[in-house]
Amino acid sequence: MKLLLLGANGQLGQELRRALPEVGEVKACDRYEVDLTDTQSVLLALETFNPDIVINAAAYTAVDKAETNCIQAFSVNADAVRFLANEVEKRGIWLIHYSTDYIFDGRKDDAYRETDPTNPVNVYGESKLAGEQAVIAKGSKYLIFRTSWVIGKDGNNFAKTILKLASGHDTLNVINDQIGVPTSPALISKVTVSAINAIKNGDAWLVGIYHLAPKGKTTWFGVAEVLLDIATNSNIELSTRTTQIKATITAEYPTAAKRPLNSCLNTDKLAEYLSFELPHWKDDFFVTAKSIIKEFKAV
Repeated sequence: MKLLLLGANGQLGQELRRALPEVGEVKACDRYEVDLTDTQSVLLALETFNPDIVINAAAYTAVDKAETNCIQAFSVNADAVRFLANEVEKRGIWLIHYSTDYIFDGRKDDAYRETDPTNPVNVYGESKLAGEQAVIAKGSKYLIFRTSWVIGKDGNNFAKTILKLASGHDTLNVINDQIGVPTSPALISKVTVSAINAIKNGDAWLVGIYHLAPKGKTTWFGVAEVLLDIATNSNIELSTRTTQIKATITAEYPTAAKRPLNSCLNTDKLAEYLSFELPHWKDDFFVTAKSIIKEFKAV
């Protein structure tokens, strides 16, 4: 089976690049090889490689910058996805696409299900929702994985920022009223591989949207606490200790883009298709955190 991976140098893309060879022949393309907004480069990749499945990990992910770069965010996350979805549909190719919890407004008390109404509160969420809608409108062979708070060993993310700040500050203020779970690219890749295997075996999952995240729930404050605990147990010297993290609320930490207060995703639908149990977020995050801390220590 031939797999075309787009966005191969992103936080998720790098993990997919490592995981996908176990299920097929992979052509991994970063944005310099295939720019999703360049229709000719997309067409060239499809025509020369002739994949069975396209895995689109390319996205505009700068949430705050999207507020002022609206055109660019929609160009990558919506317009380019619409073109890609149309082209794979014409060729009878499967499309695996990734979306976000930010397509919800965060006002629901419980975890969001795939069927819940969407209502993004920022431009990034609006652009990702438009991308979802484009895939659904254009395609008959697609899987959309919505995930939350992606933190991996590659690229920049919340955990790496916290470690850098903790190495030079006595105290840290971390938001404690946004609820969700960190999700590792490794877990997303594992689920993706499982879905591809099902397609290979002629037992493809039902076309549609699936929520993908570990079990449990926490806050950014909770993630920071666990991270610094792991760092301390790994003999990393930091200026900030776990007891010196101060909880703050979103209203006291204004950002360009508004964030949903509830990012919890109900994963019951996905669980029906998996041959393994989704891990608790602490177990999933521990592996990622150890990798990040190891690199941090080596610097």
